[in-house]
Amino acid sequence: MLAFTQHNLGKIEDLFAALGYRVRYEKGSFRTGACVLQNTRVIVVNKFSNLEVRIQSLIQLLRDMEVDVSLLDEKKSEFYKLIKKEEATL
Repeated sequence: MLAFTQHNLGKIEDLFAALGYRVRYEKGSFRTGACVLQNTRVIVVNKFSNLEVRIQSLIQLLRDMEVDVSLLDEKKSEFYKLIKKEEATL
């Protein structure tokens, strides 16, 4: 299980950056913790969400999207595989 820490949130943000996405924290009228703006590579996270919801929301987006693993270095690729492996055990 991935711990809900600021460090892991940073690793997830770095993973999105390597994939070409920008993560922004803003207030919004969306019900989930995060969303991807249509036709852009911007992910908006509800800034009022707590750390656990932020991490869970970003992980859910990662699991739902097609990821080109060739864009990732070895460490980020291993971290991504860890996230995908946890999905399989749920």
